[in-house]
Amino acid sequence: MRKVSLVLAGAIAGAGLTGLATQTGLLSSTSAVAASAEVYRSLNLFGDIFEKIRTDYVEKPDEQKLIEAAINGMVSSLDPHSAFLDAKSFRDMDIDMRGQFGGLGIEVTMEDGVLKVAKPIRDTPAAKAGILAGDIIRQIDGDEVKGLSLNQAVEKMRGIINTQVKLKIERAKSEPLEFTLTRSNIVVPAVEERAEGDVGYIRIGTFSEQTYEGLRKGIEKLNAEIGADKLKGYIIDLRNNRGGRLDQSVLVSDAFLERGKIVSTRGRNAEETQVFNAKSGDLTKGKPVVVLINGSSASAAEIVAGALQDHKRATVMGSRSFGKGSVQTVIRLGDQGGLRLTTARYYTPSGNSIQAKGITPDIEIIQDVPAELKDKVENKGEASLKGHLRSGDGKEEQSGSASYVPADASKDTQLIAALNLLRGVKKDTAAAAPNAPAPAPEAPKADAAPTEAPKPN
Repeated sequence: MRKVSLVLAGAIAGAGLTGLATQTGLLSSTSAVAASAEVYRSLNLFGDIFEKIRTDYVEKPDEQKLIEAAINGMVSSLDPHSAFLDAKSFRDMDIDMRGQFGGLGIEVTMEDGVLKVAKPIRDTPAAKAGILAGDIIRQIDGDEVKGLSLNQAVEKMRGIINTQVKLKIERAKSEPLEFTLTRSNIVVPAVEERAEGDVGYIRIGTFSEQTYEGLRKGIEKLNAEIGADKLKGYIIDLRNNRGGRLDQSVLVSDAFLERGKIVSTRGRNAEETQVFNAKSGDLTKGKPVVVLINGSSASAAEIVAGALQDHKRATVMGSRSFGKGSVQTVIRLGDQGGLRLTTARYYTPSGNSIQAKGITPDIEIIQDVPAELKDKVENKGEASLKGHLRSGDGKEEQSGSASYVPADASKDTQLIAALNLLRGVKKDTAAAAPNAPAPAPEAPKADAAPTEAPKPN
């Protein structure tokens, strides 16, 4: 038997609802046998070519790499989200979806070959040592960072708990600083909450194992901090959320719903067709909800936005979402890695597929982008990806919407509009947001290497 998982993601997919599957019904008809014979003739051709390369290529090739390249070519020809994962990639995916690992607690990004701290994670070795957002990491354990990829740098900082790492850091208006940090178990917060006056603001950055529990605790904390009688409602910020676990998107949606369908999946095989329904119990006790989305809200984030929109439980604001409406099954291949395979489309409660279309907000608010950033802000959706799964009804949105979220809340027009809606403030008397929520990173292209988005370590 093979271990399988259901996942939903934009740029990167991870482990999800876990079950077991077995291979059945291999050749059950004459036509299947005939088709299989043709396939096996082609496989023989592949074997002949592999043997010729192995024996006659000008230099001795790495046979394992040849096989992996052939597998990658086959799987990547299907759609942008299906992929073969070697053992290391599979482990990295599992770490990302669990949301915890041995490391230092720094979110880092690579800008023009420079490794920069996006932010230290609260209560981690990095934060306690005094590492700050904007710091530039020049050396890791005495080795220059220059020339490393983002993933390579992160891998050097992650490791076994209670082992040490030395960082050499460059900070503005300061001599180079050296830190010796001890790795600990890092739990990346999937949810961050804060009181925006009389409104509860909750940013969901990803759908990992930590998401629903983080949401539940965040709602409890805000309700106690603001007071149930004073709290006007909640803003659920899904901007730049690329997705994650299907089960967590269902739980998050259910947190605001008393009943009804949340999402359904339909695939080629009967086992891929499922319906997920809400259970009684609204964690917010019926308080008004605004959901913020943008062009990099994808997959699991779109499930939540679509479910709450269809049930009229929330007002969806912002700009049209990415449009990834497919489900991936992750199949573990022993110790050789895994296969991430697109096996189903998902549908909102009203039966709409958002594949290559996205979620259209109830109230469109276009975020202003500074002139110097206009060329750097991603505006591509699922429909722009080469080889994307086609929309079921033939309707597609070729152009995406911007994914920029300003760090300065006074310039965050989408957040301000959401606050004003919950407070009943008219547009011409709108006031700036009192506090700045944690800035969300600009999201990477869905088919690009993750060198454009902050990565925790």
